[in-house]
Amino acid sequence: MNTDLILAILDKFSAGETAELIFRDEGLELTLRKESALRSVPAAAPVPRQDPSSPKTVPGTVPEAGAVPPFPPVHLGLPSSRAAETGGDRGETIASPIVAVFYPSPQPGAPAFVSSGSRVKTGDTLCILEAMKMMNHLEAEFDCEILRVLPSGGDMVEYGQPLFEVKRL
Repeated sequence: MNTDLILAILDKFSAGETAELIFRDEGLELTLRKESALRSVPAAAPVPRQDPSSPKTVPGTVPEAGAVPPFPPVHLGLPSSRAAETGGDRGETIASPIVAVFYPSPQPGAPAFVSSGSRVKTGDTLCILEAMKMMNHLEAEFDCEILRVLPSGGDMVEYGQPLFEVKRL
């Protein structure tokens, strides 16, 4: 499928009122859903077009040190924290606001943004969630202590899947 056609579809979909679009062509299926249709939280920033002269990255990888990602990072707010259903001293969970690949650090081999026992302040980066070649920084919405990091680096995470068990400070 032509890249220009895909970008044109994305542009029209982003600008329009349609909440969901399924496009099928020669064995390819593209499904687009607006996050605002799923929940009443402000949608992420529109997807910018990639400059053809910018460095390319392979899907599923974090750009190497010094490399410019193909799109600027989008800082995601948390969809919601919820009390852990198991009780005890587990606190709350922080869930993924999107379907993405989970990265605990800014690049392979670098220290993780947070680990068990880390104390974070509002606005601190918790992880990177890669979706459609966009590196999204998931930020803490409140001061907390990380009790447990649930996924491993490179894991695919679903919308609403718990990523961190935390205790509010």
